[in-house]
Amino acid sequence: YRLLVLCFVLHTLALGYRMWLHGRPPVTNLYSSALFVGWGAVGLCLLLEAIYRNAVASVAAGAIGFATLLIAHHLSLAGDTLEMMRAVLDSNFWLATHVVTVTIGYSATFLAGFLALVHIGRAVFTRGLDTPTADALTRMTYGVTCFALLFNVTGTVLGGIWADQSWGRFWGWDPKENGALLIVLWNAITLHARAAGLARQRGLAVLAVLGNVVTAWSWFGVNMLGVG
Repeated sequence: YRLLVLCFVLHTLALGYRMWLHGRPPVTNLYSSALFVGWGAVGLCLLLEAIYRNAVASVAAGAIGFATLLIAHHLSLAGDTLEMMRAVLDSNFWLATHVVTVTIGYSATFLAGFLALVHIGRAVFTRGLDTPTADALTRMTYGVTCFALLFNVTGTVLGGIWADQSWGRFWGWDPKENGALLIVLWNAITLHARAAGLARQRGLAVLAVLGNVVTAWSWFGVNMLGVG
């Protein structure tokens, strides 16, 4: 846990240095979004580990931190990671509000999916998933999904306000807008299914894992298509 805290502090300092060099908020392109998603997920994991003290969040932090930094490394090979902003995105206020908020939502959704993977993996491939651990994993997944929904909804609405100020329309079914809406809807479906009793522990875990597919499509699929 202390090693994770040390890595988190170093990651935070590195993000701060990038912000100082660039004169921008922490998320400006796909590369920096990978850095920030990892930072946000690890930060949430440290909080969960401090609450539950079951080592699951520590495992999640290490795995997600490693994976996102590996993704960022490969994205950095495409060229300058401190590139100039396009005119339509040249707003530090909206980069600091809409983009940061929605990226925190990505972090939380991915974390919920990874916790759900731990739940499913231990249930299917081991005999080590006792009732207290299963209950804790379910509470963690549910709580993080609630957190994710809050930030994804807020970030999507802020994006609509930014769009309205930029080109006079709040919503236009743009591919990136649709991608953001898909994440919001999937988080809402997951929570409603749990509240209505349609999804219990294993069902909630499956829905959370599928949430990672939806989020990956919105985060990478739409951006890699170069549309919107």
